[in-house]
Amino acid sequence: MTQAPHIPVLVKEVVDALAPRDGAVYVDATFGAGGYSRALLAAADCTVWGIDRDPLAVGIGTELSRDFGGRLTVLSGRFGDMEDLLADVGVAEVDGIALDLGVSSMQIDDPARGFSFRADGPLDMRMNGTEGETAADVVNRMAERELADLIYTYGEERASRRIARAIVELRDKEPFERTEQLAAVIRSVVRRAKDDIDPATRTFQALRIYVNEEPLELDRGLAAAERLLATGGRLAVVSFHSLEDRRVKTFLQRASGMGPRPSRHMPMVDSATKPTFRLIERRAVKPGSEEVKANPRARSARLRFAERTAAPVQEAA
Repeated sequence: MTQAPHIPVLVKEVVDALAPRDGAVYVDATFGAGGYSRALLAAADCTVWGIDRDPLAVGIGTELSRDFGGRLTVLSGRFGDMEDLLADVGVAEVDGIALDLGVSSMQIDDPARGFSFRADGPLDMRMNGTEGETAADVVNRMAERELADLIYTYGEERASRRIARAIVELRDKEPFERTEQLAAVIRSVVRRAKDDIDPATRTFQALRIYVNEEPLELDRGLAAAERLLATGGRLAVVSFHSLEDRRVKTFLQRASGMGPRPSRHMPMVDSATKPTFRLIERRAVKPGSEEVKANPRARSARLRFAERTAAPVQEAA
């Protein structure tokens, strides 16, 4: 069998959350290198549909599918489109969906993809590799105030205005094209924090999120999962920063009838709306110390999961 290039984060916890069983159908909606798919296929005689917008991941899936006798198929596309992608192959309902948000290890570790400031490469950051604006396009054309807002909102960077100002001043002399070029400018205006996190970390995160439309993609993916899951089906979502985790938490609280109420005297769910999910764990599951020691990238990971009820989805008016 082909060896996986990395071990996925919280893989045991994700498999336990999805509780795979023989004959069931699962979706690894952010396929990557196929770590969750492998674990699901090993745990039960089930079928897995992988989805990924990265051509490299789809290629890995095509090779890996040969090892599982037709039980694995990887589709090219965004996980926000999973409902349509699965409909095209005749799948209308599934028993479990896994989402591993953010950028994959193989994307970060390849300097040519431009996701990381640790090695110089083209300032790209597109998950699909070819379509849409690059990070270089964004930093070279966006107005200073808009750029500062982007870095603050998606990177939670307090020095966003200082960073945006430095970028705009320097791009007038020489356009940004390389990751090291951008990282050096950020480091010149932001001190390294006491926690030793590189000053470029939050700005690179913000650009990646913006370039790949990650908040919109996550919202679309969660809504699609709500419609696709069969009664008793499970949704498991692993996030890596507070923006993602907050969005997932809010969605699951609302869908389980535990969202905020206008008044403490009002019921959690009105009589016309039934919860579409049941929370199995109210708190996020975090990686243990041994996993973090073996894979430092796991330290910020959070897993939330829930089970689909029989209640119909309430379509927006």
